[in-house]
Amino acid sequence: MSSSPEILVSGIAHLGGRLLFDSLTLQLRPGEWTALLGPSGSGKSTLLRLIAGLPVAAEFEGHIEADDKQGLSGRIGYMAQQDLLLEWATIRDNIALGSRLRGQACPPDRLADIIGAVGLDDKAEKRPCELSGGQRQRVALARTLLEDRPVILLDEPFSALDARTRADMQDLAASHLVGRTVLLVTHDPGEAVRLCSHIYLLQDNRLVEAPALSGPFPKPVDDGDALALQAKLLMQIRSGT
Repeated sequence: MSSSPEILVSGIAHLGGRLLFDSLTLQLRPGEWTALLGPSGSGKSTLLRLIAGLPVAAEFEGHIEADDKQGLSGRIGYMAQQDLLLEWATIRDNIALGSRLRGQACPPDRLADIIGAVGLDDKAEKRPCELSGGQRQRVALARTLLEDRPVILLDEPFSALDARTRADMQDLAASHLVGRTVLLVTHDPGEAVRLCSHIYLLQDNRLVEAPALSGPFPKPVDDGDALALQAKLLMQIRSGT
């Protein structure tokens, strides 16, 4: 894995003639987790897809740059809201899909470790249709972790998981993505507070950096400071200020 860069995003976006976000500046610090919170339709996923270099419906005018002046192509691991699994392929093959598409051999030991880490040892030869929604999301997370990229973009990666598995997968992702530049899009202030050293709110066409806690991360699920900040962020989101 190459070193993890700092990424700076600045610009303005319109969607169908509607202002999506205005004079936005988003800084993703190198090797740290950043959360992007906001209501549905505020442009969070659009912003993440812009960084990933993926097509969007919005019109964007601005800049997306890494501090090392190198392009981001080939340096990003992306996990979408949908699991995007191939229904005809086994779980093992779905997780190793990136290597297969590049014509590269996937290290079998690393693949086995990742499958075991997400708790899918007994599902490796099954097809996606045989899995629950939460299990499918774990496959998608495993595929992203296996890619081992310096920049990781996560779009609601734990939304389909039950509370216990969600906390376990948060811990897993945090342990496997140490030193990466991570952007987490989430609707959950608790998730943002638990995992991220920087938090932004995107609402009413503007981006505001919110308070965040100092490390280490992830925070314990019963951390008093984290719970208090979670409540503060939720009230801020609800009030729209």
